[in-house]
Amino acid sequence: MKHVYLAAVLLGVAGSPAFAQSPVVAPIVQTISGTRLDVSATGEVSRVPDVAIISAGVQTRSATATGAISENAARMERVRAALKAAGIADRDIQTSNISLNPEYRYVENQPPRLTGYTASNQVNVRFRDIRNTGRILDALVAQGANQINGPSLTIDKPEAALDEARANAIAVGRARAELYARALGMRVVRLLSVTEGGGYGSPPPVVMMRAERGMAVGAADSKIDPGEQQLQVTVSMSFELR
Repeated sequence: MKHVYLAAVLLGVAGSPAFAQSPVVAPIVQTISGTRLDVSATGEVSRVPDVAIISAGVQTRSATATGAISENAARMERVRAALKAAGIADRDIQTSNISLNPEYRYVENQPPRLTGYTASNQVNVRFRDIRNTGRILDALVAQGANQINGPSLTIDKPEAALDEARANAIAVGRARAELYARALGMRVVRLLSVTEGGGYGSPPPVVMMRAERGMAVGAADSKIDPGEQQLQVTVSMSFELR
C-alpha cells in the first residue's frame, strides 16, 4: 500500500499547473569504474595580421576657444577627406575624442593667467590593407594631422584560425592523456568531458608610431611590418582510465 500511495502523490503533483510550468530536471551524473584523469591543453596557431588600427587626429592652439575649435575643425576636415580619398570607408572611421582645454601661465605669487585654448579631435582608423597604411599616414600628416598613435595589429576574422587551434588543443589533450595512461600502466577508456577556457590569443602586437605637433613623419618612410600573431585556445578535458 505504501507504494500505491506514493505513486498517487507523485501523480497528483505532476498534474498541477505549477509543476508543469517549472519542471525540475535531475542532473546527469557520470559514474566511472576506473580512474579519472583531468588534463589541460592549449592549441596554438600563427597568422599574419590583416588589420591595423591607428589613432589619428589634430591638436590646435589659439588665443580664443572659438579660434581653437574653428581651426581644429578645418584641419580635421582635410584629414577626413584624405582618408576618404585613400579609400577608407565610413564604417572604418570612428571619433574617439574631442576636447577643448584652457591653458594658463603660472607665475609665483601671482594668480594664473589664461593664455589660450587647446582643441583636440581624434579618430580611430581601421586599415584593412596594411601595405598602404604607411603611405596613408604620410598623407594624413601632410594634410594637418599632428597626433598619430599606434598601430594595433589584429586579425579581422579569426574564427577559422581559432577552430584550428581548438582542434590542436583537443589533439594535445588526447596525446597527454595517452601518455599518463601508459606511465600508469593503464589505458584510456573514454572521454568524460571537455570545457573550453577563456582567452583566445596573445595581445595584439602594437608597433609604436607617434607623431605630434612639431614632428613629421617622413614621406613614404612609415612602413609597417605586420609580423605574426599567435592565437590560442585552452581546453580542460577529463578521461577515464582503467
